[in-house]
Amino acid sequence: MDKLLIRGGRHLEGEVTISGAKNAALPEICAALLTPEPVTLSNVPHLQDVATILKLLRHMGVSAMRDAHDPGRVNVDAGQVQSLEAPYELVKTMRASILVLGPLLARFGQARVSLPGGCAIGSRPVDQHIKGLQALGAQIVVEHGYIVATAKRLRGARITTDMVTVTGTENLLMAATLAQGETVLENAAQEPEIPDLAQMLIAMGARIEGHGTRRIVIQGVDALHGLAGANVHRIIADRIEAGTFLCAAAAAGGNVLLRDAHANHLDALIEKLREAGAEIESGNEWVRIRSLARPQAVSFRTSEYPGFPTDMQAQFMILNCLARGTSTVTETIFENRFMHVNELLRLGARIQIDGRTATVQGVPRLSGAAVMATDLRASASLVIAGLVAAGETLVDRIYHLARGYDQMENKLRGLGADIQRVR
Repeated sequence: MDKLLIRGGRHLEGEVTISGAKNAALPEICAALLTPEPVTLSNVPHLQDVATILKLLRHMGVSAMRDAHDPGRVNVDAGQVQSLEAPYELVKTMRASILVLGPLLARFGQARVSLPGGCAIGSRPVDQHIKGLQALGAQIVVEHGYIVATAKRLRGARITTDMVTVTGTENLLMAATLAQGETVLENAAQEPEIPDLAQMLIAMGARIEGHGTRRIVIQGVDALHGLAGANVHRIIADRIEAGTFLCAAAAAGGNVLLRDAHANHLDALIEKLREAGAEIESGNEWVRIRSLARPQAVSFRTSEYPGFPTDMQAQFMILNCLARGTSTVTETIFENRFMHVNELLRLGARIQIDGRTATVQGVPRLSGAAVMATDLRASASLVIAGLVAAGETLVDRIYHLARGYDQMENKLRGLGADIQRVR
């Protein structure tokens, strides 16, 4: 099993290009199931999760491949779907596989999708997906570990989810595009990946308003068309990858320019980085961070967008581990997202957990050691910790990184980090 060997203590200098967003690519690849015509997406990141969703679609008989001449493009043709089942073997490693449920049900009137897996960071129930689809007229049972759904044709409805759910909003948004009549999604997620998906669907002929707000209105249409030629949809930049590199530069120190990054998608994080002492400026699709001094402790709590993202909690915690002063970090989204803390303690961090709140007392430096990643974002935090720790840090179970970061170690090496993959 591969590991990352990091020798800490180097500042990060230079430029890095941010890849396409994982959390936009996955639903948008699934959205191609809504039409029998070919769909082409560009700026698709090279991630294990993307490979998994393409493999799942191919299992269904869909042609879903990267372009031989441009690997950043993915071509999907769902004109000859042969299976309406997403089996456990392909779904168990990735929760986003649930996103095939809405498109399959809307276009074909049936679907059989395994209950999903993914990172072990806490309960992420799919009941909101099921309740929403039932409101649209679907008959759904859960049996033998599968969601089995049928509907002659979905009908528009007003749906208010009990909680803000990103994948739930995406699933219901896709399903509603082919439902009969008007659908109103209340309490919808506002993450930038939602309006990006909506823009793709609109380009395919969907009628959607309010995307990017708490209330999305969809007028169902009879059919959607494909996207090819001049109508290729480009996936937005990954705000979480951008945020991870900002945190890395703030912790390790240096001067880093992020290309293809959208500062307006990172407002909450940038505000906290500035509180910690980093200098940040931005322009059209670029962000620059300068940081040389020891950071100041900054307390924060995670919340739904546009609040501080839960996917950046572990990475920002590294700054607080090194900061002057004491801070509190409160996790409100997932109940089990402090699993990286025990590994940080091995590096010399001083952190105490009380329920969903971590109290972090900053120390002058961390000390390298062997650590083990437990999930995708925790693995990124351990890499950042290794960049600033004295001596060598060996990060095990880095297969988590491949799920959500496109060539992370190569990009860090390009910024001057001493990091290498070892067996």
